[in-house]
Amino acid sequence: MAKKKKYYVIWRGHETGIYESWQACKNLIQGYPNAVYKSFPDKASAEYAFYGNPDEFLGKPAKKTISSAEKARYGEPVQNSLAVDAACSGNPGVMEYQGVMVDSRKQIFHQGPFPQATVNIGEFLALVHGLAYLKQKGLEIPIYSDSMTAMSWVKRKKANTKLPETAMNKNVFDMMRRAEVWLKQNSWKNKILKWETSVWGEIPADFNRK
Repeated sequence: MAKKKKYYVIWRGHETGIYESWQACKNLIQGYPNAVYKSFPDKASAEYAFYGNPDEFLGKPAKKTISSAEKARYGEPVQNSLAVDAACSGNPGVMEYQGVMVDSRKQIFHQGPFPQATVNIGEFLALVHGLAYLKQKGLEIPIYSDSMTAMSWVKRKKANTKLPETAMNKNVFDMMRRAEVWLKQNSWKNKILKWETSVWGEIPADFNRK
């Protein structure tokens, strides 16, 4: 009996993409620290997963118990700060993002919904929007994000999305291009900080849809 074909998604490796053999996948993850990959029974499932959040397909780990000593090490979040977050119904799917003041929980901005985007795109746009807003207001307060991906994109000043551009999401891609230009043409003094969800709970800008 012939072995059923599988498709292999690599989200993090020497190269990322969808591969049709285990050997091709293995070559691209071997020796790569904390490689993230998974096999799927058909191409459609693999493509859907590739453009989504790996956590949705790998299974969420059990909630970590935080010791008192670890909580003390992280301390408390800076209250005079801005928090940003995004929500996406499906990934890709309908996306929106917002910025909220940590101390007052006051919403500062909200964009969307956009019909076709990903949560990573939303987190990136939210972070750049937050930086631009704070610069415009002359505020040097920190900005929190719970997305390491968005933070890395901002650091590189480039949105590394794998979502194809279509007529449906062209406005989102236009926004990403404008965000990249803003990052390259501007500097800021605001610290971009990681919101430690496991210690502090959900980020204040969370949409509470989990």
